[in-house]
Amino acid sequence: MINGELIVDNFAGGGGASTGIEMATGYSVDIAINHDPEAIRMHKANHPNTIHYCEDVWQVDPVKACNGHPVGLAWFSPDCKHFSKAKGGKPKDKFIRGLAWVACRWAGLVRPRVIMLENVEEFKTWGPLNRGHHPIKAKQGKTFGKFVQQLTDLGYEVQFKELVAADYGAPTMRKRFFIIARCDGRPIVWPKPTHAPADNEEVKAGLLKPYAGAYTQLDFSLPCPSIFETSEEIKEKYGIRAVRPLAKKTMDRIGRGIKKFVLDNPEPFIIKDESNDTKIPILIQYHSETTKDEVRGQEIEAPIMTVDGSNRYGLVTSFISKFYKSGTGQDAREPLHTITCGDGHFGEVRAFLTKYYGSGTGQDIKEPLDTITAQDRFGLVTIYGTEYQIVDIGLRMLEPKELYGCQGFPQDYIIDRDCDGKAYPRAEQVRRCGNAVCPPIPAALVKANLPELCVAERQPICRLDRVQLEESGQMRFA
Repeated sequence: MINGELIVDNFAGGGGASTGIEMATGYSVDIAINHDPEAIRMHKANHPNTIHYCEDVWQVDPVKACNGHPVGLAWFSPDCKHFSKAKGGKPKDKFIRGLAWVACRWAGLVRPRVIMLENVEEFKTWGPLNRGHHPIKAKQGKTFGKFVQQLTDLGYEVQFKELVAADYGAPTMRKRFFIIARCDGRPIVWPKPTHAPADNEEVKAGLLKPYAGAYTQLDFSLPCPSIFETSEEIKEKYGIRAVRPLAKKTMDRIGRGIKKFVLDNPEPFIIKDESNDTKIPILIQYHSETTKDEVRGQEIEAPIMTVDGSNRYGLVTSFISKFYKSGTGQDAREPLHTITCGDGHFGEVRAFLTKYYGSGTGQDIKEPLDTITAQDRFGLVTIYGTEYQIVDIGLRMLEPKELYGCQGFPQDYIIDRDCDGKAYPRAEQVRRCGNAVCPPIPAALVKANLPELCVAERQPICRLDRVQLEESGQMRFA
């Protein structure tokens, strides 16, 4: 408790909201509730001092749980999938759509000073369903209005707003809908953004920080195997599994992404890795395109788009070498002219890029490359006056740790095991990440509305895999 008041996290999941609250107050939430035992075990690994209820939120009695203590903050993140547009035209579950009513139950029984609720932006369209379990368009928003009215009738002032995580320092453009309700007579405060796009006038003036790019969370030392190698070659070379050959749709995404964010980009993001290789990384998204030439990808200097419950982001790396005029216009059937970065897939790269660049008509990359004369600039990138050619293209999926970093979780957050040390598979780690609240937003909301509870700094989690030994022989946690 802080100042004698409890903080409660309903629908706690893996701990996104709890972590944000901890980032603001310096203390773990007092009570966390979730029906999923695995989620509770992950939450417990990161918040061991919290009292955990592995139960349906409707089965927890607020009066008994609070045991006579006042509640300063009650947080709610009810299941959003039956509101989200990502659900498409599928039938909706009436029970799941009604989970938010539990906030009114807490308001009526223990009267938290402040209630905060997070959901997708479609939440405000909450309304009744027809017999086919589809929303009735003419009655959209009716149930949401009743929900707000009930909180009002219970003596709460209610406001709601959409917030973007990138505005508060998270490297993601995830947008969510938030409700703040309070009954203590104090004003509701919406936190001012701390970050904005680089071309924003307030950023230029030094009043705001520029958006944190996805690249800040990516580990460029990890292998990014060539899209032209086989699974067997990759296994032998790197000791890792990789799906090869890639599906045509994936190759198309890569090609369109490279054309837009590398070849046609006047200022591509260029890095040198630990092996001194020069490369241009971008991100592609494994989502269904709605148009033929749609580019589902982005530059890594920008915050990542919304992370969902499956790993749908791939890191594409264009390996580049300085371009020499003597190496122009050759047939792939002839010996490759000298390039500086060693052996690669130069001919295959050029054949691949003919499909997406210039007026090239395209061809099967398994076939010899047609002689290029006037179309001699396929795969050529000009960076600050220096010309480079793409000599290979790599692809790997983002690691769960990178996805959590893009969501705004601290680097010490435990995602790979539960409170008893049981390992979580990658799919489980990613699922929890996609379903999590981005911690920077609850942190900002709590600091703005409950500054009296923000009494300490969050302490790093003591992870055994981060133990370092100082020269004095004293152990410390990194």
